[in-house]
Amino acid sequence: MSLERKSSARITAIGTYVPQRIMTNSDLEEMVDTSNEWIVQRTGIHERRIAAEDQYTSDLAIAAVENLMQTWGKDVSDVDLVLVSTTTPDYPFPSVASKLQAHFGMTHAGALDLNATCAGFTYALHLADGMISAGLHRRILVVAAETMSKVTDYTDRTTCILFGDGAGAMLVEAAPAHGSFLSANVGAKGEGGIHVYRSGLSSRMGDHELAGNGLIVQNGREVYKWAVTTVPKGMQAVVEKAGKSLDDVDWFIPHSANLRMIESICEKSGFPMEKTLYSLKYYGNTSAATIPLALHLGIQDGRVKPGDTLLLYGFGGGLVHAGLLLSWNP
Repeated sequence: MSLERKSSARITAIGTYVPQRIMTNSDLEEMVDTSNEWIVQRTGIHERRIAAEDQYTSDLAIAAVENLMQTWGKDVSDVDLVLVSTTTPDYPFPSVASKLQAHFGMTHAGALDLNATCAGFTYALHLADGMISAGLHRRILVVAAETMSKVTDYTDRTTCILFGDGAGAMLVEAAPAHGSFLSANVGAKGEGGIHVYRSGLSSRMGDHELAGNGLIVQNGREVYKWAVTTVPKGMQAVVEKAGKSLDDVDWFIPHSANLRMIESICEKSGFPMEKTLYSLKYYGNTSAATIPLALHLGIQDGRVKPGDTLLLYGFGGGLVHAGLLLSWNP
């Protein structure tokens, strides 16, 4: 069913950042029982970027915003809300968003971190669209930043091969006649939360005793089954809400969790892999940051052009998911 959209929010700039240090599959061969061939065959990942010991999520976020400002000639001092999606903040509080607010001198901005794991970027954009379209804000800085390497168990051969660090930022501004947001679809399956988690204050989840001691624990098989069932249905729901079909989409940009998972999602949805963008080959799974990293790569190499219709779809721990249909008109 098509729903009328009255978005007055426009994406006007994008920036990204990844740390300098590269961890290759060969490096991982020295750490756990694995091989380059095994990793590539099962994930499509060749290498990932790793934050320095004294480099934290806020540092990556700041660098991504600086890249946005330099590339697009933007000033963020008059931003009135900072939304940061992260599951790896420097500390529980103060928020990463408040650190960005202070660093860039955004004296009239509110600051908020949100946690929707690997769907965090699409959730944050969805909130920014709603807040601007409702007239509550005029300029929102949306950032996804993660230092997954700091919470990865490098003795677990099934998870340590996946994760990397990175950040992406977008500026979303009021533009009543030129909104970027066409439709959205969000959802969750909270009962599946036990399949991918990181323990915190509580060491239990319902009847389950949690493992990992604060590091990532994942049942990859269950997460895979959920994603390849849920995301194709969500993709269809997003385009139908806009009165469109998947044939109208120029580029599909899913969360870059695993190339085999993306291939399965494309197969089940009937969407061509050659029109799908991902960032995992050289950056790994950067959680909330994978989608802006993939989009920025597509812009830089000339594949994504003004006027293109983009389908972004994030999914991850929670289990949560969020898809957006966008008109790329920065």
